[in-house]
Amino acid sequence: MRVFHDTWLLFVPHMKATLRNPIWLMVDLFMPICYMLLFTPLLANLPTVSGGQTAGALATFTPGLLIMMSLYSVTFVGYNLLFDLRQGVIERLRVTPVSRLALLLGRVLHNVTILLLQSVLLLLVAWLLGLHANLLGILATFILLVLVGLLMASLSYALALAMKNENTMGPALQVLTTPLLLLSGIILPLNLAPPQIHAIADVNPLAYAVYAARDLFIGDFADVKVLQGFVFLAIMALLVLCWAASNFRRAIA
Repeated sequence: MRVFHDTWLLFVPHMKATLRNPIWLMVDLFMPICYMLLFTPLLANLPTVSGGQTAGALATFTPGLLIMMSLYSVTFVGYNLLFDLRQGVIERLRVTPVSRLALLLGRVLHNVTILLLQSVLLLLVAWLLGLHANLLGILATFILLVLVGLLMASLSYALALAMKNENTMGPALQVLTTPLLLLSGIILPLNLAPPQIHAIADVNPLAYAVYAARDLFIGDFADVKVLQGFVFLAIMALLVLCWAASNFRRAIA
């Protein structure tokens, strides 16, 4: 189909531009690695950590770090779109026969690919520190990360096109990402939270992602939380992608 061909044509230059300046791949890894090195040892004695050891803390915390990285690495990509809009890049693409949907999908595919590359690097650091995880579970977690990246990148582009102003988009993203992070169980397991927090976290897509990723890392594929994570994230990603595509078509009509 034409949309896939156009998506690939737009993905390639975005990817080449990133690989020519790979320092940005490492910048987004700084915070997760700091958490891994400085925060993981503090979790070793939690009752929710198997064995009460650093290796158990890594198996519990690393899946959450992968979701955290997707939150901060992908959520702010809308700023790049605003820059391209102001520079007339989108306007020049508009007069070409390229698919309007591909203009969005090419960017989203690039963002998700970068997220997966960063995830591989983060897992390499965790492995050097002593992480032990189920290999098939890790591969399944990458599929989960694709859904999270698709969701957050589409949301960022949709908000950018709706607001079209960096000064309002920045605070809006901060208001969005802070509760998503705190109510996801990334920093501390939600098992430690009171029932009220659990009830609010039930509508947080990142909480489903964290639950599923942790089960996958220990090889517990039969847990219902794994299925819930994939289904809930797939539905949310599809809905937000449709919203972003609608905003994109109106913005460049």
